[in-house]
Amino acid sequence: MEEVKARKGAAARTRSLAFVGLSIAIMAVSAWVTVPLGPVPFTLQMFALVFAIVVLTPRECIAAVTGYLLLGAVGLPVFSGMRGGIGVLAGPTGGFLWGYLLGAAAAALLLWVVRQRVAANAGARGASSAAGGRGVPQAAGASARQAASASSAGTKAGGFLRVAGFELLAGLLFTAVSYLCGWAQFMAVAGVGPEAAFVTAIAPFVVIDVLKVVAAVLCARAVRAAVR
Repeated sequence: MEEVKARKGAAARTRSLAFVGLSIAIMAVSAWVTVPLGPVPFTLQMFALVFAIVVLTPRECIAAVTGYLLLGAVGLPVFSGMRGGIGVLAGPTGGFLWGYLLGAAAAALLLWVVRQRVAANAGARGASSAAGGRGVPQAAGASARQAASASSAGTKAGGFLRVAGFELLAGLLFTAVSYLCGWAQFMAVAGVGPEAAFVTAIAPFVVIDVLKVVAAVLCARAVRAAVR
């Protein structure tokens, strides 16, 4: 029994490491897809980061973002424009990169709390349904089971929409935190005022990034259902 548990634990750790490594690779590749829009380039990083937030566990997500930033900090070309090094993190747009870590932590924590509550509510409803079916005559029991099945389907649909809504909210929270960090560092390093920094570094990307968040959540839900 202990050997079986050890094997399962090792397999789970290996799988988790594989997910983290693959997420780091996706983040790096997404950063290489660059369209220059002034001092802040357009990339697919927001899509990749939100995708990781939804698919991975909080621990895996934070590990992936941290690993990505560390690889870039030591000079590997994993940032936009195939750049790397401390200079990028300390430069005008480096705040967005630091914001990825803080935003991912906040968004992952939000999703963890929501999913824990949804799982607890689902378990409580299942126990209540099982208890309510005991001691009921067969005919009445059949009707009760049909009603319970319909109610369960509606509950599952409602739960799906609520969780999807919170996943979108988590993606927007991540985006807002990264914007705030990027905005602050752009002002400090570039020496511009709040309005100029907002117009230059944030405003051109808001609509595009919201669309990327929606697309990332939709893709991540499909992948999560397949691999979890």
